[in-house]
Amino acid sequence: MKKEKTTEKVEKKTDTVTETKAETATPKSKSLIIKLEDLVPFENHPYKVIENESMIELTESIREHGILNPLLVRPLESADGKYEIISGHRRFFAAQKLGMRKVPCTVHFIDRDAATVMMVDSNCQCTELLPSEKAKAYKMKMDAMSRQGKRTDLELAEGTSSPVEAKLRTSEIIAKEAGESRAQIDRYIRLTYLIPELLQYVDEGKIGMRPAVEMSYLDEEVQRDIVDRIDESGGEVFPSHAQTRRIRQQAENGKITYDEIKAIMDEPKPNQKHTFKISEDIVYEITKRRFTPQEFENYLKKALSGYVRQLEKDRSREAR
Repeated sequence: MKKEKTTEKVEKKTDTVTETKAETATPKSKSLIIKLEDLVPFENHPYKVIENESMIELTESIREHGILNPLLVRPLESADGKYEIISGHRRFFAAQKLGMRKVPCTVHFIDRDAATVMMVDSNCQCTELLPSEKAKAYKMKMDAMSRQGKRTDLELAEGTSSPVEAKLRTSEIIAKEAGESRAQIDRYIRLTYLIPELLQYVDEGKIGMRPAVEMSYLDEEVQRDIVDRIDESGGEVFPSHAQTRRIRQQAENGKITYDEIKAIMDEPKPNQKHTFKISEDIVYEITKRRFTPQEFENYLKKALSGYVRQLEKDRSREAR
């Protein structure tokens, strides 16, 4: 009789464990049609949604065919019935422009750190990303993975690795998944330490990656002195890699003054090339289009090539 009672208790205990596992299992993702008013952009979303030529093409495609790839979302813990967009902000913007009321979504029941990793991974292969977008995205993923405690197979025994070693391994994972080198990932993340004005110059191609990384180690006051010198020159003088290294070295040896920064930046640069500037308003007046810097460069190349070919044809006809 005692044995039977013992068996009965074990069976009940096993049933309880089974029920608890079922209750705590993470729900699978599911497809839903969700109202636009119930969708919220991802907090601190690193990717810019701008109404450029690519966005116009996407909007027209959605107008004709609808949204073929559902938005990726997750339920918001802080707001009942609301969903945070993980991936699909451009489709969301296009849907708003078209006056759509609902959009197809895939709902993932994950926490914010997992959503951050998914958000970055779903956009990292995009070829049109600006340096500032990559910088913010990789930094967000780095922080999320660090909170998750994610490690590589080369992780040392628990408790024996330093925070620096763990950070290096995390950047190696990000590099592999993004198709970049670890050094390049680290450079992008350093850009998040730049003030907005300098980061904008990096996006516009006026400051290269290497001098930008050097400047990222400078305090805000010194960075603002560099911006002041650029503004004072009318946007004509930007520091080279060698110059930013000297500015950083002097700053680390003691307080560097604006006059010293100006003297360094005003030194002639080897192989310095002239920069041609044209107002964005003039471009829009002629083309009736808004461009990103890269889009305008490509457009200008095609326009100049076509113009030169036409000149050659005109000269050929005049010579006959």
